[in-house]
Amino acid sequence: MIFCRRILPLFLFCGLLPLSAAHAQGMPSQIEQSCIECHDAETKKGGLDLTALTFDLRDRAMRERWVRVHDRVEKGEMPPKVDDMSAADRTALVKALDVSLNEADRAEVLANGRGPLRRLNRDEYEQNLRDVLQLPDLDIRDTLPEDREGHRFNKTGSMLDMSRVQLTAYLDAAEAALRAAMATEPAPPPVVKKRVVGTDLFPGTGTFGNREAMFFAKDNKFIELDGKKAKESAKDESLEMALFRSASWPYLGTPRGVVAKHAGRYKVRFSARAVLQQPGYALLPAKQPVPMTFRTRKPAGVDIINEVRASGGVIDIQPEQRVYETTITLRAGESFEYSLLGLPMPLAQNPNGSAPTYRYPPFPEGGQPGVAVQWLEVEGPLPPPSWPPPSHRVLFDDLGIEVTPKNAQEDAKRLLRRFVSLAAREPVSEDDLRLFEALIAERLEKGSAFKEALLAGYKAFLASGDFIYLREPESADDPFAIASRLSHFLTNSRPDARLSDLAAQKRLRDAKTLREETERLIASGGFERFVTNFTDYWLSLRHIRRDDPDIRLFPEYRFDEYLVESMERETRTFFTAMLRDNLPASVLVKADFVFANDRLAKHYQLPPLSGSAMRKVAVPQGSPFGGLLTQAAALKVSANGTNTSPVVRGAWVMERLIGQPPPPPPPSVPAVEPDIRGAKTIRDLMALHTKEKSCASCHAKFDPVGLALESFDILGGWRTRYRGIEEGERITGIDRAGHDYSYTLSANVDPSGKLIDGRTFNDVHALKAILAANPRQLARNLLHQFTVYATGTPVRYSDRREIESLLDACEKDGYRVRDLMLALVESEIFTGGQSK
Repeated sequence: MIFCRRILPLFLFCGLLPLSAAHAQGMPSQIEQSCIECHDAETKKGGLDLTALTFDLRDRAMRERWVRVHDRVEKGEMPPKVDDMSAADRTALVKALDVSLNEADRAEVLANGRGPLRRLNRDEYEQNLRDVLQLPDLDIRDTLPEDREGHRFNKTGSMLDMSRVQLTAYLDAAEAALRAAMATEPAPPPVVKKRVVGTDLFPGTGTFGNREAMFFAKDNKFIELDGKKAKESAKDESLEMALFRSASWPYLGTPRGVVAKHAGRYKVRFSARAVLQQPGYALLPAKQPVPMTFRTRKPAGVDIINEVRASGGVIDIQPEQRVYETTITLRAGESFEYSLLGLPMPLAQNPNGSAPTYRYPPFPEGGQPGVAVQWLEVEGPLPPPSWPPPSHRVLFDDLGIEVTPKNAQEDAKRLLRRFVSLAAREPVSEDDLRLFEALIAERLEKGSAFKEALLAGYKAFLASGDFIYLREPESADDPFAIASRLSHFLTNSRPDARLSDLAAQKRLRDAKTLREETERLIASGGFERFVTNFTDYWLSLRHIRRDDPDIRLFPEYRFDEYLVESMERETRTFFTAMLRDNLPASVLVKADFVFANDRLAKHYQLPPLSGSAMRKVAVPQGSPFGGLLTQAAALKVSANGTNTSPVVRGAWVMERLIGQPPPPPPPSVPAVEPDIRGAKTIRDLMALHTKEKSCASCHAKFDPVGLALESFDILGGWRTRYRGIEEGERITGIDRAGHDYSYTLSANVDPSGKLIDGRTFNDVHALKAILAANPRQLARNLLHQFTVYATGTPVRYSDRREIESLLDACEKDGYRVRDLMLALVESEIFTGGQSK
């Protein structure tokens, strides 16, 4: 694509005419020779036909085409040869396009707003209902269809459409939530307390894995229990249940007789200690704590739910006997199982069709860690603070369980308006209120019960535009829309009482107040929802369990849920610290610390740590870790479980962390598939893949970054050689499930590379230094990600100058991440100041 200085006045002269028509009115011959030659209807290099383009920038699709032209010329990607355009011509062209594109885009924003009205996605809708109805455990998310994604997030307005299917689902979800909020009994379910001891702590139906995996002990010694003796020992409080394996189907480590008759929260207290199993099944006190949690499940059979719903999360069982307490949320008919983390998981082996046997892996030096439980108590469902519960009072105020009105029509109006005032995020018009009132009145006139008529009105409101949709702020003086935008940005839910009061008082127009509220929400408990949802989509953490490790090549990762869970927690903890501790944007690629626990310390080859809690740890000199770039979670989601691909990882890093996404590959080009036999190196395969110049020029933008990350395996462990199954040095052993393994070590990893700008690096350390040297680009990408997540609309062309202004303001302090977020919240992009 060859441009020249004379194309600039041509834009103004031609107006809205296609270039072909413009040529008839005197387009210079140099344009014909330089541009149309490569980009006419027949040639269309790069898919661009200039003869079909107009310069009608009011047409958004056409404007986006010219934005791509602007960006490629500005980056020097077009024309492809430096000599094809002088620096002065390039600058003039870029400037002229920038002025025209900015004016056209800003005119559209002033006329129509930055983006479309967007509905709540299903996560936000569920959390709104939880907060409105005071039902923190409400579970209606899966009643709604999965939301479509745009620009990597499930909050993009253009993708959150509304259909008949969507509306029906919202109505169903609203009704389910209202039914859950309504009390129908004169008293709460009775609280039942059950104490479990002896052999009831672990019924014999699940003792898979031989005695090494589980046995009962007395005075630190194994006790033989079978048949009648095992039944008689169900009440023997002198016994300890000693468990030495992690939970996995078909293990049924469920205390006998613990099944929830009613849904709710249950308090679990238990006495336990961490132990080391010795030869002969003797017990010694452990030297380190053993992490444990509880997973919900059906009490028997293969219909396993297996979710962690323990409020305390992971509990570190200490070597000294102690009493621990947590709260578990159970559905009716559910029980829970002991879930020890990081321990072996012996599975059945059935060689040559023989009877299955269970082989325990070799004991580690010093003994096999585990947990000995002395007793366990379950109490619940825990009663609400009052009866009727707060959720019922949200619906019916003080009318009690029977909901008996004195005057049905008047009480219905009063309760509807009360409910709407509690549920709405901003004042609702009288016209809308009268519609909901009319619906209730009609139901009453037709003989519906008072409660049912009210619920019909409530359901209609909860599925109406007043509740489902989030408005774009019309100006910086639109406090309710700004309050909703801020709360859904940082807590994934409605404004709390304080933020709503400030909106009603019109105090959010004050920059100081808006900043204080932003900082308050960042420090609040609801901010965890932002961290989870944002990293789930920005970094694809929701897919961290998508690809199981290939046990042929990576047997050490077999069933290591504790490692995967720790990897996920590390990245969320790290991102939280980026904001709350206001770290510089450069920590995305380079930092002198990690967040680690006992399992990650081993994975990252750090000095040993004790316990499951994440803590900030300085990395030793020369360690390749530190920064999100080399975190195990990021490296896992950019691999496939069997092998790593520099192409995939490089593209992932450039898009997610650097903000320079590569174009999609041509549909006819196959992916690079590493040879797991070990016969060819990844560089050999990539050389074959990129032998075409058109492929090589594009891959040069991201492949080198991926090559530096070849020093990390599919779960982010450090490596110097590739693994295979046929060629190379043979490695054998026994894995965590007691199965034999055999793989080969083949070619050495070569992490060196050359970036498209000519800079070279020998390893990931040098690459980190190169990427960290441009913190503005890292910060710019974060601002772009925050913008689409917060507003539902990606950064528009007319936003670019504002984004650069925000970066200028944050440059002095090193582009710190909380500063970037605060600057965005105070900007016109967030508050709608463009529409003044």
